[in-house]
Amino acid sequence: MDNDVSAGSGITTVVGRLALGITLLAFGLGYTEVIDGVSAADAVSIAQYVGGVALFVAGLMAFRDRDNASGTAFATLGALWFTWAVSADAQVSANAAGLFLLLFALVALSLTLAGGDQLGQGAYGLFFVSLLLLSISMFAENDGLAKVGGWFAVAAGAVAWYAATAALAHWPTSVPRRAAGRGVTATG
Repeated sequence: MDNDVSAGSGITTVVGRLALGITLLAFGLGYTEVIDGVSAADAVSIAQYVGGVALFVAGLMAFRDRDNASGTAFATLGALWFTWAVSADAQVSANAAGLFLLLFALVALSLTLAGGDQLGQGAYGLFFVSLLLLSISMFAENDGLAKVGGWFAVAAGAVAWYAATAALAHWPTSVPRRAAGRGVTATG
């Protein structure tokens, strides 16, 4: 495995990924209802301050460091989390909530397709699937599908957390690629 740490603008990206990871874990675990008495609504404070404010500030710092990819991702996702948190008590229709999640699923899809390191793309891709499933669950009013979406958010949070920790601990952050024509050969 490659030990080269590709962490964007360094510590700013680490802080952003930690904030995203913590928020996704809290949000996802709330939707899975795997912990008795904990729901997605219990993640509101974390989403507002860690996912919203801290992630948005990390995005601004990344822009300052000329890391436009991380800046765009963190500032946009910070806006998502802050908006979700401050509107958590608002009475909106299931369709309005589904539309909100669908629009941010498209943002997560854009972040996934924008490229970057494998761990970042993995986290954003899993987050896209989570938001898409949660959106569909809102439109269909299907709690089972919301739980599955929650598990995808947990997985996305774990990948974001690993990416931040790997950068700090100098762990592997990419899977080695085989050169063309190399690998297993038949002997005969």
